[in-house]
Amino acid sequence: MGESTVGGGTPLVTDPFDAEPGLAPLRTAAWDGDWAATRAFFEEVSSPADVSFAAALLAGVDRTEWYLEKAAKAEPADPLPRTLLAERYIHLGWRARGRGPGEEVSRDQAELFHDWLRKAELLLIEVCAEHPAYVPAWTARLETARGLVLGQSEARRRYDRLAEHHPHHFRAQSHLLQQLCPKWGGSWEAAHGFAQECTNAAPDGSLAGVLVAQAHIEHCVDLSSAKVTEYLRDVAVRNDLRHAARISVLHPQHRPGWHRIDGHSTFALAFSLGGHLEDAARHFTALGDSASESFWRYLPDWKTRFTEYRTAAPATV
Repeated sequence: MGESTVGGGTPLVTDPFDAEPGLAPLRTAAWDGDWAATRAFFEEVSSPADVSFAAALLAGVDRTEWYLEKAAKAEPADPLPRTLLAERYIHLGWRARGRGPGEEVSRDQAELFHDWLRKAELLLIEVCAEHPAYVPAWTARLETARGLVLGQSEARRRYDRLAEHHPHHFRAQSHLLQQLCPKWGGSWEAAHGFAQECTNAAPDGSLAGVLVAQAHIEHCVDLSSAKVTEYLRDVAVRNDLRHAARISVLHPQHRPGWHRIDGHSTFALAFSLGGHLEDAARHFTALGDSASESFWRYLPDWKTRFTEYRTAAPATV
């Protein structure tokens, strides 16, 4: 699970639980349906951004809703079990919908998707009302806002409430960036503008610069395949990516954490597609044999493409 041998080489590690040893206790607790061990894991996580990251991972572990539902009932005043359960419902909703464009989603898929998201939203409304500064719940509500098509202003309102308490929350920013893309009712001006806004406001070494690469990759998805390379080869786009990488994941003050694989993978993709293999090489080196599928999955047979680009990149350095 989480590994794939591509091209006869070293296995590519794509499961964060395998790539980050510190996350292993959470997966074990989830497999065992052990709420006490799950709680103990999250009690050791100090950053709200890391809580949200781990919550999203836990949501992807099969059948966890059973023990999280019990925990939410047993501890009704605690925001953590309800937020984790909501994240699981959100995951189940997206699984039911599928990741394709809206026109490919059937009516039955859409109904089931919205059913799961409404269940999550009800839990999160309670949590945010009782604990208005609980950032992980507000983060999850950005995803329900998007899936339930509540609109740009409502998504921004939720983000602003979150940012009052944690202004540089990477997962929340990434969620709002998705909302600001045209496919969810936004515009490229809004999406790129938000990415730059977050990057400019964040301290050097933060993850915010990764949003710049995310915005450019999302923009490419809107283009014909023939236009993607042209777009990413543009000198202004290349320089934008270089600057964003330099002040974020490549900055001396950057402290690699659980988001490191997502960050470096995103830059590696953007630079590779643009033919900037020397720039991509630094990110492939940082990744080693690990990779995140989050944006690479836009490519057919992405693991093979990842390995091909990674093999080509060092020759230019």
